[in-house]
Amino acid sequence: MDGVTQERTRTDGAREARAPEVLVSEGALTHHIQRLSRRIRAFDHRHPLVWDLHLTGFWVTAALIDYAGGGWLNVTRDRDNPSWLVLALSLGLSVPLLRRRAHPRAVLLTVFPFALVNAWTGIALQAVLLQLLVVFHIALRRPARNLWWATALITFPVALMAARHPQGSMDRDIIPVLMSIAVAAAIGITVRTRRDHTEALEDRARRLEIERDQQAQLAAAAERARIAREMHDIIGHNLSVITGLADGGKYAAAKSPERATQALDAIATTSRQALTELRRLLDVLREEHHPRAPHPELTPQPTLTDLAPLIERVRAAGLPVRTTIDGSPTLSPGRQLTVYRVIQESLTNTLKHGGPGTSAHIELSYDDKGAVTATVTDTGHSDGTAPGTGGRGLPGMRERTALYGGTLEAGPRPHPEQGWRVHLHLPEEQPQ
Repeated sequence: MDGVTQERTRTDGAREARAPEVLVSEGALTHHIQRLSRRIRAFDHRHPLVWDLHLTGFWVTAALIDYAGGGWLNVTRDRDNPSWLVLALSLGLSVPLLRRRAHPRAVLLTVFPFALVNAWTGIALQAVLLQLLVVFHIALRRPARNLWWATALITFPVALMAARHPQGSMDRDIIPVLMSIAVAAAIGITVRTRRDHTEALEDRARRLEIERDQQAQLAAAAERARIAREMHDIIGHNLSVITGLADGGKYAAAKSPERATQALDAIATTSRQALTELRRLLDVLREEHHPRAPHPELTPQPTLTDLAPLIERVRAAGLPVRTTIDGSPTLSPGRQLTVYRVIQESLTNTLKHGGPGTSAHIELSYDDKGAVTATVTDTGHSDGTAPGTGGRGLPGMRERTALYGGTLEAGPRPHPEQGWRVHLHLPEEQPQ
């Protein structure tokens, strides 16, 4: 028994080993058949006349063989008919099939007089069954209502022959014809349904591909906008600080060389920090294209803890800044980055457009539930136009705010006060 069991185990193992090979072979065969079928359909779509000529030639040849070989005499109901009439009916019932795909209704109407003569004379040629091919194409290419009059057109000559040249009951002649018409119509409707389903799937696949491309373009545009915001915030702010420090160092060089040296040191520090942030941003972009390369230490986005160094750099550039903070921050990194960038952009605009003697005030208010309000005001000389109009500053701030459903107001302070005011509010963060 143990030997039999071992032999059976080996046999089962051999079958399991051959199973993948059989599946691969069957899959390759199916793929080959599908590819060949697609090529045939594509050729027929480009050259429909080739297939029509072959099929029509086959049936015309079969009809002529039936005539020349005398096969029609085995089913005829009246042998006393001239040969030329039999030949004319054989050609009249088969040659019009050449246009069966393009004009199936016209072909059926063309064949009808020959079918009528065939029934009246009792010749009863089997070529009359070729009308079923026309019924198939009517069901395949025309509305279903055409099948009613097509059925009547085919059945009438059969009923005429059964009445004029009876052979048993009339049901014996009519019922098989009706069943044949039903089968031909059913095949045509089935093929048409499958074709429509395939076309619908192909159309859906095309639309999904277009939608995928559109989504990719939108994602690329959003990514470009994000990179533009980050580059603007990094470069624009640091260059403004460097410009302020350079101007201050130039005026202090003659009277106070020590102050000029301090300004140069601050310029070097700010430049190195800007280069560090740019490298980190570029490294993160490179990491997005190569997700398998782990660089967990690369975190370029500043947080609220970086506000103090930011304010110190702005003060070193010559802009006095006061801060008022109410509450403790409980914000996600993305919301912290938004607050940081808005304050950074506001101070940068003040450095650029505020003029001499300008000061700034930052008010931060944190809610226990995650809401935050930030207001940046300055005492610069405002002419009523938005600082940085035409650049990426204000649009970038609004885009960042909109990501979290917040509001941003930027404009001149109300009279009689002078200067500019930027007010940011981010609502409570909804749980995901």
